[in-house]
Order: sequence, then structure tokens, then C-alpha cells
Amino acid sequence: MRTPKFIEIVVQNHLVSHGFDAENKEILEEVIVEKPTKKLLRVDRIQSVSEKYILTSYGFGRLVYWEYEGSYTALKELLLTDSDK
Repeated sequence: MRTPKFIEIVVQNHLVSHGFDAENKEILEEVIVEKPTKKLLRVDRIQSVSEKYILTSYGFGRLVYWEYEGSYTALKELLLTDSDK
């Protein structure tokens, strides 16, 4: 079974993690968007998936928690699909 290099998802609001402060608290920037948008996401950047967020690595050592549309089960199936997309 092969995992696709990219998946298409619909994302909306997200949190950007800029690291940790001196007291080891995560520094988060909340980004609120006007409307959901389609995104091609590189599968090898995905760190984890929950029922609400896809956690991805991002530039300059940052992480992004993307809020996504759809179900966890559908996303899991998409990631496990044997596809050349």
C-alpha cells in the first residue's frame, strides 16, 4: 500500500506554534479565516491527526494546527488510500 504524496483537504481556522517561552508555555498565534479553503497538504509534513486538527510541520521550525472539514474517519481513509494522486 502506498500513501499519496499530497492530499486535498478543506481547512479553516488554524493555530501557529512559534515555540515555547521561558516558562515552557507554547506560544500560539490564532488565525481566524473568513471562509474555509481547499489545500493540498504534503503527507510527510503531517505529525498527527485528531478529530478536530491536523498538526503539520511548517517553515522555520513552526508547527500548525489546521482545523479541517470532514470526519476523522474519512481523513484516515484518505491517508491510507493506495493512490497516485
